[in-house]
Amino acid sequence: MPGEDENKVGFFQDLNWRLEAFAFSALFAVLRALGVEGASGFGGKLLRWLGPLTGTHKTVTRNLRIAFPDMDPVERDRLAVDQWEQTGRTFAELAVMDRLTPESGRIDVVGLERLHAVRDAGKPVVLVSGHLANFEVMAAVIMAAGVPCQVTYRAANNPYVDALIRQSRERYGIKLFAPKGDGTRELMAGMKRGESIALLVDQKYSQGPEVEFFGQPVNASPGAARLALKFGTVMQPLSVTRLPGVRFRVTAHEPIAVPDTGDKAADVLAGIQAVNRFVEERVREHPVDWFWVHKRWPPKVYDAIRATEA
Repeated sequence: MPGEDENKVGFFQDLNWRLEAFAFSALFAVLRALGVEGASGFGGKLLRWLGPLTGTHKTVTRNLRIAFPDMDPVERDRLAVDQWEQTGRTFAELAVMDRLTPESGRIDVVGLERLHAVRDAGKPVVLVSGHLANFEVMAAVIMAAGVPCQVTYRAANNPYVDALIRQSRERYGIKLFAPKGDGTRELMAGMKRGESIALLVDQKYSQGPEVEFFGQPVNASPGAARLALKFGTVMQPLSVTRLPGVRFRVTAHEPIAVPDTGDKAADVLAGIQAVNRFVEERVREHPVDWFWVHKRWPPKVYDAIRATEA
């Protein structure tokens, strides 16, 4: 068949993937054996030490300078290290996410009635948030609230590792996955069935329209606003804050309505700006919780920061 050879994976590539998956599985087993507190603490301490030694730390410090130009440099440097601990905790907690659900007593939910209203209405909404604290916790709350929902995710390059990650998420209730990039049809079909969708909207999307984020231009994905407008529904923003003792607070905020003036491009742009403003407000409230290792802004913004470094 034409193109069949393109889909074949070489022996050594497959072997490498399997070895990586074995190591990944072994790490998860160790973290699960450590328990929630132990796993979270281990991940936090490891990345707090290792993160500042990596090249990615430069991205973190530049992101912080872009977002908080007036912050005291000493405070920014401290924040740059502290956020590594939060990131390490989040990755390690993936192994024990089935023990980080509302039933565990480790999650306080504010505005739960909004999620129950979505569940009971039988009409889909677009749940939106950013990479805040342990963002997996928000999905656990959505599942526990009984909201039929498709959760988008970025598939791992290693298919065996990807299967392990999906299995870990299935343990705490996620059954409907829509891969980023090629999952649009699944999302639309699900919304037609009355299923809501959950999207993280704070990552770079080069083809997206330009909005403002921390006073600087960013290209943002229009998907959440487009789908809300298409299905005549709202965007339901969620946030999560890390609390002491491996505990979290998840908040369902006031829904965001996408304007419907008949000018689709302008309405979608207004919706995108609204959700990015929402994420910015949450980051300003708890900056240590955000995923600072990602290059959120376009090259021209980083070029301007590098020029000041020179």
